[in-house]
Amino acid sequence: MGLRINDVAPDFTADSTAGELSLHEWIGDSYAVLFSHPKDFTPICTTEFGSVAQLVPEFEKRNTKVMGISVDTVEQHVGWKRDIETFANAKADFPIIDDSSLKVAKLFDMLPADAYLPDGRTAAHSATVRTVFIIGPDKKIRLTMTYPMSVGRNFAEILRALDAVQATDGAPIATPANWMPGQDIVVSPGLDDDAARARFGELDIRLPYLRFARAPES
Repeated sequence: MGLRINDVAPDFTADSTAGELSLHEWIGDSYAVLFSHPKDFTPICTTEFGSVAQLVPEFEKRNTKVMGISVDTVEQHVGWKRDIETFANAKADFPIIDDSSLKVAKLFDMLPADAYLPDGRTAAHSATVRTVFIIGPDKKIRLTMTYPMSVGRNFAEILRALDAVQATDGAPIATPANWMPGQDIVVSPGLDDDAARARFGELDIRLPYLRFARAPES
């Protein structure tokens, strides 16, 4: 059975461009974004790593650490980082995990247990290693997104989703379609109108089960 939302993210220890890391210890009291890649020195992945390099300050503002996972060795990652930084004109200041053993890809259910890396392999051999995981400080998976190799990831959307996860974490609220920070939130049906008003103030009731309120201040 695959990983589901609110499952505890599998812990692992692996070598990386920042030295040996244990996932849960590395996350600490932060949120974390893991984004995986099927091969170094590939065009779309290079643009994605470049986007993350440019956005590291935005993740830091959100108390969020970023980790890249690629199915190659640290030596290859170090060489690839130079290309990433040249393309992005920004430091790739986050760890990239060595997953040449496929341990992490299998732990996170991105590849079957019998998967291996054949000689002369291409990115297509590990194409499903194209997933984003948002993990909370409690080490539980909050969100996953999986992309095909032909579709570059939208990291503005990943930031938006992270904002929504953090805004709703542990609160009886949700974010509507296309929500952006600062916009109204939706109150949980578990609160009646009086309880909702007491907690969130005036309600904008569109339907009996669809009630908007101002987002709580963080």
